[in-house]
Amino acid sequence: MRIRNQKGFTLVEIMIVVAIIALLAAIAIPNLLRAKMSANEALAQSTLRAMSTAAETFASAHNGTYPTAGQLTTGGPKYIEVDYCDAGGNPRSGYNYTCPTQTTTGYSFVATPASASTGSKTFTIVTGGVLSNVDFVAQ
Repeated sequence: MRIRNQKGFTLVEIMIVVAIIALLAAIAIPNLLRAKMSANEALAQSTLRAMSTAAETFASAHNGTYPTAGQLTTGGPKYIEVDYCDAGGNPRSGYNYTCPTQTTTGYSFVATPASASTGSKTFTIVTGGVLSNVDFVAQ
């Protein structure tokens, strides 16, 4: 009787390993995507709160007059370092920020997800720091 010296793996063993890796990936990838969306949403809320605080600080320093577009990041003291409302169409951490109704009597900042995969809610913060959200519907 002759004994063969076998080296390597059989096709069945390799297929079992590939199936196990595919199963682990199928479980892990959706959880990672949900975690990334949650992180994007938390960052959007935090950014809106920072923008609101900057607008309120500006108003305190200017006798109750709220800033117009661009005044938070230009001029004497910068109230916020980054002008989120002038990102040039480039989303920041999956969200686009707009300042459509920033006037001298109040403000409204909006954070909208760049796509359905980057966030599930649109956030709005208005004068006084009132933050609200609505479910995002992809256009």
